[in-house]
Amino acid sequence: MNALLTVFDLLLTLTLLGLAVVTLTSREPRRAVILFIAFGLLLALVWARLRAPDLALAEAAIGAGLSGALMLAAARRASGRQASPDDGREGDEAP
Repeated sequence: MNALLTVFDLLLTLTLLGLAVVTLTSREPRRAVILFIAFGLLLALVWARLRAPDLALAEAAIGAGLSGALMLAAARRASGRQASPDDGREGDEAP
């Protein structure tokens, strides 16, 4: 049983490292945020494995949940501003 847990911990570590690299090198903001949320959820699993349930809950709620939702909203706004050619200023012209 101990060998199985060691293999699980090793796979979890490698997955976290790979996910971190892919998240940091992603060019699309929405994809990077989704990968960040997945990273936060896996990190919560790591905290649970380390027998720190308070940190696991905080990471899942704040790190993945709240921060992820805020970053998704920011990525959506940023992509919306890049798409509009007039920069959203309709009433700034002089009469």
